[in-house]
Amino acid sequence: MPGGDAREAAKTVTGSLESLPYLPELPARGPGADMIGRTAGLLVDVYAHVEPSGWRISDRPGRDTRRARSWMGEDLDALEEFTQEYEGDLKVSAVGPWTLAAALELRNGEAALSDPGACRDLTASLAEGLRAHLADVRRRVPGARPVLQLDEPSLTAVLQGRIKSASGYRTHRAVDRAVVEGALRDLVGVAGEAGAPVVVHSCAPGVPFALLRRAGAHGISFDFGLLTEREEEAIGEAVEGGTTLLAGVVPGVDGPLSDPAGSVMGVRTLWRRLGLAPGTLAESVVVTPSCGLAGASPAYARSVLTHCVRAARSLADNPE
Repeated sequence: MPGGDAREAAKTVTGSLESLPYLPELPARGPGADMIGRTAGLLVDVYAHVEPSGWRISDRPGRDTRRARSWMGEDLDALEEFTQEYEGDLKVSAVGPWTLAAALELRNGEAALSDPGACRDLTASLAEGLRAHLADVRRRVPGARPVLQLDEPSLTAVLQGRIKSASGYRTHRAVDRAVVEGALRDLVGVAGEAGAPVVVHSCAPGVPFALLRRAGAHGISFDFGLLTEREEEAIGEAVEGGTTLLAGVVPGVDGPLSDPAGSVMGVRTLWRRLGLAPGTLAESVVVTPSCGLAGASPAYARSVLTHCVRAARSLADNPE
């Protein structure tokens, strides 16, 4: 979400979304509120600090770690205030293990992705951190069922060996798909212990739908505008297998919005092309922005949330 006021963001989200409110992220506040720093603050026995090149693993917690944890606490306090007596799904987000490994630097300046041992350590640390985070959310909002979103915008690049080295002159070797799948499955298992279904989000082209389903993801969130014919068969298999699709059909930056029914016209068309029953639309699809709203104006962000609700109702009321 845009801006830096945690209470205002929580008020906007909970006031706009009755079915799936979420814990807002406010990256405009600076390092520690950005997606990498925010998740680094959740890690257990692994710390990070800011270098000119980005976030780097540290020996001990420092100012940047403390700032990230403080902002997370502030965000949770605001969410708790505006979810009194709330019952239902409540989404929280963290960066997934592979995007985290691609972004966090080791002490030599290379991405943690370059070291399989470091990747394993990061995944284990993230698992412990998420276990504690989900427990905290449950304690603060007792009526909520947490839904964990793992943000993995770099996942496809990790699988294809397109993450650049520190020098920029070469790329890190592609990670074996079985290893990628295994780490994600571990985190799905941790969330499952807390009764939290997992959604994996990527706003990059070439989302690996089949791999994410094998890893146990209950939902897959993606930019609908980046779909190609290659992904259509995987989409059909996902729907038939019971996977929820969080379809990013509304632009995340300021611009004119179509009518709500127009925003989901492409989803209806895809359903017809795949021969899927129209009646499954409402239970299989969640309407979302194409990616985060941090780059939008506050007024546009509010209007987008309302627009998504209306577009979802359009799908439910008129699936044909």
